Amino acid sequence: MIKLKKNIYFSIAIDGDSASGKTTGSKFIAKHFGFKLLTSGKLYRYVAFRIIKDNKKKLDNKYLKKITKNITFKKLQNNKMMYADDVTTYASSIAKIKFIRKLLNKFQKKFSKNKKFIIEGRDIGSKILPNADLKLFFKCSPAEKAKRRLREYNKEKRKITLQEVKKSLKKRDYSDKNRKESPLLFVKGAVLVDTTNLTIKQMEAKLKKLVREAIQKKYGNL
Repeated sequence: MIKLKKNIYFSIAIDGDSASGKTTGSKFIAKHFGFKLLTSGKLYRYVAFRIIKDNKKKLDNKYLKKITKNITFKKLQNNKMMYADDVTTYASSIAKIKFIRKLLNKFQKKFSKNKKFIIEGRDIGSKILPNADLKLFFKCSPAEKAKRRLREYNKEKRKITLQEVKKSLKKRDYSDKNRKESPLLFVKGAVLVDTTNLTIKQMEAKLKKLVREAIQKKYGNL
């Protein structure tokens, strides 16, 4: 890990498609440069998990305010139940609801008061951190990211075909890019990170260079 000057304030917004490498890349940057990391998708997973757990059939604003107000960074970590199939599907669904996005944006804005931080998601550069010091947008070819996601599923011993994975990713990406509330956008000033033909090591080298250059541009030599 690189030790940066204590008085450095630096924000990174990371967006991208499903299985494009953005979460892996975000974790690497956070560890290498000592940044705090928030994966915004965990917020929606947490809310989906709570709604399912509480068996809520109708969503009222009072209930939603209560469960989102009690979210802590710790609650978002290491909860395997948040990655159950029903939670994953429902999280994608509630992410389209304007009121829920508004409530969760408050948590993200509060997180952005950290000195050195990354927020990763799908509307970070466009909505949450429009003035981020560095904006990265991850993409990957449909064929390659389907293979990557299938390898993840195989490790989890889930029975699913490559064609099913491709169909699922295509559906999710279409939904993210075409939803009314905070669609996935490649914003002006963002740096494209195409991971299609990159190994993890190559991606890490590229990210190190991009982040280092961006920090040096703002603060001079590290």
